[in-house]
Amino acid sequence: MVSNQNLALITGGLGGIGSAIVTTLVSRGDKVVVFDCAEENDQRVLDLQQLNVGYIKVDVGSVESIRKGFEILQKDFGGGNLNILVNNAGVAKDNLAIRLTESEWDFVLDVNLKGTFFCCQNGLKLMIKKKSGYIINLSSIVGIEGNAAQVNYAASKAGIIALTKSLAKEYSSRNILINALAPGFIETSMTSNLPENIKKIAMDRISVKRFGQPKDIANMVEFLTSGKADYINGEVIRIDGGLY
Repeated sequence: MVSNQNLALITGGLGGIGSAIVTTLVSRGDKVVVFDCAEENDQRVLDLQQLNVGYIKVDVGSVESIRKGFEILQKDFGGGNLNILVNNAGVAKDNLAIRLTESEWDFVLDVNLKGTFFCCQNGLKLMIKKKSGYIINLSSIVGIEGNAAQVNYAASKAGIIALTKSLAKEYSSRNILINALAPGFIETSMTSNLPENIKKIAMDRISVKRFGQPKDIANMVEFLTSGKADYINGEVIRIDGGLY
């Protein structure tokens, strides 16, 4: 299903895992567009211009903002040729379950789960016309195993797994492959501020005895969209270094 030049849309593409996915696909020769919420004069956005990467300011927690983002994608970036969508945007708002507020619940579920679904919905409308495409949704190991003080985050990432499997069954007949990735402990700004004792507990569980890098996730995205993995559909692929 790979064309001469893929058009790839990456949500949350300005930092960490998203940035690694962007640079990996650009290096392959793909045309890449990013959805993120930073202003256009943000240095990270300016850096994208040096890579010839398109940028559209989108609040993934807002269905209306997503809709407008896809309108701009079609108008300015040839969105009708979209054949790769990576739903990477995600947020966390940790708290013990008995203290979790409605706003903390809604914030995480709106971005992580609702945002992923409505980006899928809009992307599918374009891919169905072409009868081909790849969608990769970023879940988490927490969505499989759960985690204390992350009930909202875990629920959102578990929801992404169910969403992925359902959409894969619904649209595989249209030659659209939909999979999820479940990263383990990846070194990003989100994990860098964790206490050292928490990092040690995590390291003790990882059989390869190192934390993952954003590039480890980007490499799997590259493989799944390369045309060499077209019999993989509706799967949840753990990328956790053997976390047991």
